[in-house]
Amino acid sequence: MQIKTVGVLGCGLMGAGIAQVSAAAGYKTIVREVEDSLVKKGMGRIEKFLAGGVEKGKVTPQDKERTLGNLSATTRLEELAGCDIIVEAIIENVDEKARTYAALDVIVGNATIFCSNTSSLCITELASKTKRPDRFAGLHFFNPVPIMKLVEVIRGLATSDDTYNTVFEFAKSLHKEPITAPDKPGFIVNRLLVPYLLDAIRSYEHGLGTLEDIDKGMQLGCGYPMGPFTLLDFVGLDTTYYIANIMFDEYREPAYAPPPLLKRMVLAGRLGRKSGRGFYTYS
Repeated sequence: MQIKTVGVLGCGLMGAGIAQVSAAAGYKTIVREVEDSLVKKGMGRIEKFLAGGVEKGKVTPQDKERTLGNLSATTRLEELAGCDIIVEAIIENVDEKARTYAALDVIVGNATIFCSNTSSLCITELASKTKRPDRFAGLHFFNPVPIMKLVEVIRGLATSDDTYNTVFEFAKSLHKEPITAPDKPGFIVNRLLVPYLLDAIRSYEHGLGTLEDIDKGMQLGCGYPMGPFTLLDFVGLDTTYYIANIMFDEYREPAYAPPPLLKRMVLAGRLGRKSGRGFYTYS
C-alpha cells in the first residue's frame, strides 16, 4: 500500500510532533483536534519548534516552509476521509479511543490503516474496537518526537502482515529507527524503563542519596543523558504512575508497583515540568 496522506488524531505534545515529522517527510498531513483553541496551540508548537530549528541552523527556511505547506489542521473528523493511514495520539482511555475509531470507521476507506501511539494500552483490545482489526497496529513514538529516533511498532493478534510491513516502512520513511515490540504493557522500552524509575524513587525514599546525587551518579556513572528524577519530571509523574498501574495490573510483580511517594506527588499535583514542580521546581 502506498501512503500519500497521513491523518493525526490529537495535536498535543505527541500529536503535534507526529504531524510535524510526517509533513517534514513529504506527506500531506492533516491533524485533528476537538477545539479551535487546541488546534492553534498545537500548530503554534510546531511553528515554534521549526523556527527554533532555523535559528540553530538545523532546519533550513525552505524546509520549514515545505513542512508547514504539507500540514493542515481541523476540528472535523470528516476531513480525514482521504487519509491512507491515521495515527491516533489522544487521551489514554480505551472508551474515548473506541468512540473515535467508531466515528472514523464510517468516514474513511476500507484500506485505511489505523495506528495508536499508546504507550501502555493493549493493541489487540484497541483493534477490536474497530471494523478493521487486521489494519490496526501500534506505532509508539517517543518525546520529543522530532528528535527521538526510536519508534516501537506493535502488531496485535489480528494485525495482517501487509499492515505490519506498511507501518514499519512508514516509520522508516519518517527517518525513524523502528523496532518490533510485543503487544504487552510497556512494550520494550517502558517495560525496562519504568521499573528503573520506580526503583529510583524507592531508593530515594530509603535514603540512598539526594535527588541531585542520584541523578548525577546515573548520568556520569552510567552515561545516561539525564538522571531518573530529571527524566521523571520530563515524562510527567502522572504519566509514569498511570503506566506503572497498568503494568502492575498485568504482571502483578512488585517491580511494577508504584511507590507511595509517587502516588502522593501525583495527588498533590506535583507532576513535573508541566505543572512547574515535581521532584524539582521549575520557574
